[in-house]
Amino acid sequence: MRLRKKHWARPEMEASHIVITDQYNHMGKWNENFENNNEIHLELGCGMGGHIAQRSRQNPNINYVGIDLKDEVLVNALRKVKKLRAEEKLQDKDINVRLMPLNIMLIDNVFAKDEISKIYINFCNPWPKERHNKRRLTHTKFLEQYKKFLKLGGEVWFKTDDTGLFEDSINYFKESGFEINFLTYNLHYSGFENNVVTEYEAKFTSMGMKTMFLVAKLVVSD
Repeated sequence: MRLRKKHWARPEMEASHIVITDQYNHMGKWNENFENNNEIHLELGCGMGGHIAQRSRQNPNINYVGIDLKDEVLVNALRKVKKLRAEEKLQDKDINVRLMPLNIMLIDNVFAKDEISKIYINFCNPWPKERHNKRRLTHTKFLEQYKKFLKLGGEVWFKTDDTGLFEDSINYFKESGFEINFLTYNLHYSGFENNVVTEYEAKFTSMGMKTMFLVAKLVVSD
C-alpha cells in the first residue's frame, strides 16, 4: 500500500533526540550517543514501533536502535515509544531507543565491528520471486553485511509468516556462519517465553496465521 506523504513527519522527528538523521556520524560511537556502555540491539524494519517500544521498556539496561525507510512509518514509531515510556517521565535523550530513517541496503558504515549484540528481523518482505531473493533481509548478501558489526556469539531473531522465506532463510544462515539455536513453525505454541508480539503479528494471528521463528547465533566471523 502506498503511504500518503506526511510533510510534518520529518520536522517532528528532527525535533526529538530519539531520531538519528546523521546516520553515518555515529559509527563506533553509539554508546556515546546513549551515554552508557550497555549492549545495543538492532531492529531492521521496525515499522510502527510496537516491538522496539515494548522491548525498551522491558529491558532498560539494553540500548535499542530501530531502522525503517519511510518517515511516514517512523514518526509513528517515535510516538509509540514516547507514549509507552511517558509514565517514566524521561527526557527523549534518556530513553534507551534511537530510531533512524535509512534504506537497510545502505547500512554499511553505520555501525562498527562488534557494536551490535542482537538483531531483530520481524516479518520482512518475503520477495518470493527468485530474481528478487537478494532483496530479502535474511539473504546471505545482507547477512555478510551484518557480520561486519554483529559480535561473534551475537544472535539474529527472525520471525515470518512466509514458509518459503523461512525455509530459505535457514539455509542462508547456515551458509553465512550462523548456528540455528531455536526453530519453530508455530511460535505461539512453542513454549518460547521471550516473544514480543508486533502489530502485524497480533492482527494476523487473530486470523489464524502461524508465526515461524528462529534464533541464529553467529559462530563464524570473517
